[in-house]
Amino acid sequence: MIDLKYLQNNFEEASTKLAKKGVETATLENLQTLFASLKEANARLEASKAEQNSMSKLFGQYMREGKDKTGKDITELKAKVDANKEAMVPMQEKAREAEEALYTVALAMPNFPDDSVPEGKDEEDNVELRKVLEPKEFSFKPKEHWELSEINGWIDFERGVKLAKSRFSVLRGEASRLERALINFFLDTNAEKGFIEYSVPFINNSTMLQGTGQLPKFEDDLFKIEDEDLYLIPTAEVPLTNLYNDEILTEKELPLLMTGYTPCFRKEAGSAGRDTRGIIRQHQFNKVEMVAIAHPDRSEEVFKMMVENASDMLTALGLPHRVVELCTGDLGFSAATTIDLEVWLPGQNQYREISSISNTRDFQARRAKIRFKDGKKNRFVHTLNGSSLAVGRTIVAIMENYQNEDGTIEIPEVLKKYM
Repeated sequence: MIDLKYLQNNFEEASTKLAKKGVETATLENLQTLFASLKEANARLEASKAEQNSMSKLFGQYMREGKDKTGKDITELKAKVDANKEAMVPMQEKAREAEEALYTVALAMPNFPDDSVPEGKDEEDNVELRKVLEPKEFSFKPKEHWELSEINGWIDFERGVKLAKSRFSVLRGEASRLERALINFFLDTNAEKGFIEYSVPFINNSTMLQGTGQLPKFEDDLFKIEDEDLYLIPTAEVPLTNLYNDEILTEKELPLLMTGYTPCFRKEAGSAGRDTRGIIRQHQFNKVEMVAIAHPDRSEEVFKMMVENASDMLTALGLPHRVVELCTGDLGFSAATTIDLEVWLPGQNQYREISSISNTRDFQARRAKIRFKDGKKNRFVHTLNGSSLAVGRTIVAIMENYQNEDGTIEIPEVLKKYM
């Protein structure tokens, strides 16, 4: 969640930042109105409380004396105390409703983009930082992964649909072994960088999904368990980050580096008609995730380490890729800054996203109440997350980059010990 005090005290500056992420003026004006309503409700309530305290103190004094200073009966004062107490009830309710209304709108507000993030409307305005490895020159026209799948019998799309519905598939034989090899390679590489491996539930409750920002805004993209306050996770970022939901850490514990393999489940509600062939965009896919909980002063160095780690994995696999900084219009809801890694797919003759690494600053920490003890006061941590890597897309990249003219596929040297 954004810092509401900052928003209230620096409304114009904050509004300019949020507008870069597509927040409309009407929404910001509504937020300002809610701030005013809460301020007014709290002012009335506090004034009534002050009056109540003053009268209660005087009433107590009169009770001890048995009468007031003029000798009059204290009945009149008692009636005023009781009446004011009764009048405070709707005031408290109004203040509660105003606070709840503000909180509800704030939950749907995206994070502020960092000042360093390039401005732009969509992915066309993202900035390429560098390319790593040169794409291979083929002596033949490279095939796309679904064509290679037919030759090698690696992916069964029809039976995936039969078992579930469209955008589900079945990996078979060597493809299934390759998937397992990649998961182990990713986890082992992360462990070498100091990430602790976790095995977590693949189903989380709504509080956890709200903590990392998937709820309430992206509920339509989640698979919900009927009659339960439970959802299939869209990414391991949710359970890994929320391991420390509503906890206070010590400064010495930071940074906490976590990694884990999970299947991920997404309805892909906004992607109708996109990537309908193959396994680029599935309702269920496997991913190894990196999550970090860091000191605010050191989250930037952790961010750079995570980007380098994911890039090094692609380099070790011999997969050409590029490093791209997302513009304000393409940033995710929770992200303050994001670096994407895009792998070269010769069959498609283009780079495609294979990893997205984000620093959310204290946005998720505010929602999930993850703090650390800094001297005598508690401060919000910074949380970071990133794919290392999306397994299915890595399989696609290996198939297309390591294909032979006859359709057979070589296995990257670094994976041979796993296969």
